[in-house]
Amino acid sequence: MYSLYNLKKMNTLLAYIALLAMAFSLVSASDPSPLQDFCVAVTDTHETVFVNGKFCKDPKLATPNDFFFSGLRLPGNTSNKVGSLVTPANVAQIPGLNTLGVSLARVDYAPYGLNPPHIHPRATEILTVLEGTLYAGFVTSNPENRLFSKVLYKGDVFVFPKGLIHFQLNVGTTKAMAISTLSSQNPGVITIANAVFGSKPAISADVLTKAFQVDKNVVENLQSRF
Repeated sequence: MYSLYNLKKMNTLLAYIALLAMAFSLVSASDPSPLQDFCVAVTDTHETVFVNGKFCKDPKLATPNDFFFSGLRLPGNTSNKVGSLVTPANVAQIPGLNTLGVSLARVDYAPYGLNPPHIHPRATEILTVLEGTLYAGFVTSNPENRLFSKVLYKGDVFVFPKGLIHFQLNVGTTKAMAISTLSSQNPGVITIANAVFGSKPAISADVLTKAFQVDKNVVENLQSRF
């Protein structure tokens, strides 16, 4: 018959095991780990094997080009309303990223250009400034909605936690450029203004009027811009 001391030890051990299980479940709550050296994405499902991510090319047929992308070497065209352009390098551009849980993007900014508030539903982001000066930040979830922001200079790094609204603004008089590293082969992006005011079909103006506490004409004007 267990003594009280032994029962306490057993309860402590069970609690420790439960905490470990919770920790491992949290660690695995991201892109699944690769099940092989690599898994090159293909769109033709003929004679392929399905795993996490996309269908895989036969490894014997993989080529160096499956792991290569030259699209980040040239500046993006920032002649648009917000004055910025994101050039992604994810599994859509580099098939060899399939199942590897990582991707990149180049962000170019015109003077005073903005990468507007947005979220990545599947990835944490690390931004490295390679040129110019950026004001960058993210906002925490409800109810605090706390803003974390910094002015970043060449060589500076800033982290945007997964799923949180974040942004970057070029506060310099010259062009700026940054490289974004993301913890998913397909991080996804939801630009807040585009999603709220440019959805198809449109969100009812009555909903947005109450949500933003503004006149209906203001909402309809914003919707017309997206």
